[in-house]
Amino acid sequence: MSGTTTLLVLDAEPPPRLGRLTGRARIVHTDEASLTEQLRGADVLLVWDYTSHAVRDAWPGSGPRPRWVHTASAGVDHLLCPELTASDTVVTNARGVFDQPIAEYVAALVLAMAKDLPRTVRAQDARAWRHRETQRVAGTRACVVGSGPIGRAIATTLRTLGITAAVVGRAPRPGVHGPEELDRLLSRADWVVAAAPLTAATDGMFDARRFGIMQPSARFINIGRGRLVVEEALVEALSKRWIAGAALDVFEREPLHREDPLWEVPNLIVSPHMSGDTVGWRDALAAQFVRFYERWEAGEPLPNVVDKKLGYVPGH
Repeated sequence: MSGTTTLLVLDAEPPPRLGRLTGRARIVHTDEASLTEQLRGADVLLVWDYTSHAVRDAWPGSGPRPRWVHTASAGVDHLLCPELTASDTVVTNARGVFDQPIAEYVAALVLAMAKDLPRTVRAQDARAWRHRETQRVAGTRACVVGSGPIGRAIATTLRTLGITAAVVGRAPRPGVHGPEELDRLLSRADWVVAAAPLTAATDGMFDARRFGIMQPSARFINIGRGRLVVEEALVEALSKRWIAGAALDVFEREPLHREDPLWEVPNLIVSPHMSGDTVGWRDALAAQFVRFYERWEAGEPLPNVVDKKLGYVPGH
């Protein structure tokens, strides 16, 4: 395959650093408008623009398709369509790059809400001296929904703060609770963290009923996928004080429009899908893809192979 393989890159700025593949693959860059035409001649597709849904739209139709698709993201819902799912094309993701950065971000949100840091910053901006008491996090309980590497890293990091963290997954296994225990764990949790992939089973799972069974003192954090949450139900839960606070890093529609009412919901922290994006993250994603490509080029099994019917990389 060396030298004759066509690697198609669905670009975003800045483009990936693929220098190690120079002379080993024909690298073709494309945008959304040209993707449908370019797919026919590609052996491998790198979805560098992980916010794009263009692959899902361009894949159906006649003609050859890439044998391997890699996305520079943990989620794959922006790629999968019935035709890709039914095909022999291998899909891989960026599992492993974002685990600890996202876990640290969640820990930062937990501490920020417990220590009332948003109000402290607002008071400083107003030059207002307002002494308050804040909450200890040691001894509290967390329910992390999603048992993949990101969810497990979040639970491990929260435990270092003295938080008892339970993880809920698709099926029970050692250290992971099954979905039948979710409601019970939600009703006892001080912190609820959504870290699940977007599938038919998780779409809209945090709805009015789920927010209704949480404690009035509970805080909710979503770093998974925007559509895990029924946003209108979360707005109602915060406005009526069914729960004490929330933080969203992902949204049903991104970027969040300037006029979106979520900006002004009480006790809600909004961040622009940045929980995993630490300094150097793009280089880490590109280096991971190059490693995967070298394995593929050598005929070795690829890591991070997505079960296209499940919509994620199966765990162990």
